[in-house]
Amino acid sequence: MVNGVGFVKSCFKDRADAIEEFALRSEGFRDLCDDFEIANNEEVRWQQSTAPERDERLSEYRELIDSMRTEIEQSLDRAAVIPFKPPRR
Repeated sequence: MVNGVGFVKSCFKDRADAIEEFALRSEGFRDLCDDFEIANNEEVRWQQSTAPERDERLSEYRELIDSMRTEIEQSLDRAAVIPFKPPRR
């Protein structure tokens, strides 16, 4: 079974608590974490490949991983926004 949340926590150690908390609330974020782990695993697989398309695939996976890393960070930043409470009367 894919455990993308654990993988993402290992990549963003300083935000592990926020990742855990947000993953409990958001299926979409859990899916993003799973996809991020899969993309990283594929990058490793292509690094070991001798196939002629190796460099092209590595470039594609690195671009995808960078994009997903940004999306994870932005998701965590948005989730950390504390809503304003109306003033007490």
